[in-house]
Amino acid sequence: MRLDEQICFSLATASRSVAALYRPLLDRVGLTQPQYMVMLVLWERGHASIKEIAAALQLDHGTLTPLLKRLEAAGHIVRRRRADDERSVDIELTPQGAALRGQARSIPGEINQALPLTEEESATLRELLAKLGAANG
Repeated sequence: MRLDEQICFSLATASRSVAALYRPLLDRVGLTQPQYMVMLVLWERGHASIKEIAAALQLDHGTLTPLLKRLEAAGHIVRRRRADDERSVDIELTPQGAALRGQARSIPGEINQALPLTEEESATLRELLAKLGAANG
């Protein structure tokens, strides 16, 4: 029972290390890491329902709603109730939110350069982490 042999410890320290790499890059574009992940979903899709974003990010509505409110207050998105189903809310990028993609475009490359991993190791790590994430849900 050694600390350095525990998967939870390795994941926690790696997560903090990667978050520290992202923080100054995301500060440049005015986003937090969770907000960045929401924006990535929207940059890929253009628009999505709250339910779709929650599923893509594996977040519950209670966690996602405050993120969306802050992104809306910053002018990056708009929330609209669907006319055909008022229980469903669609999220759309504003022109400002769409333009932010250009400012954030360099972030993945900068992160890849900062990590002490080869491209192959990074790909393997993403695959292993996806496998771990899928095992619980």
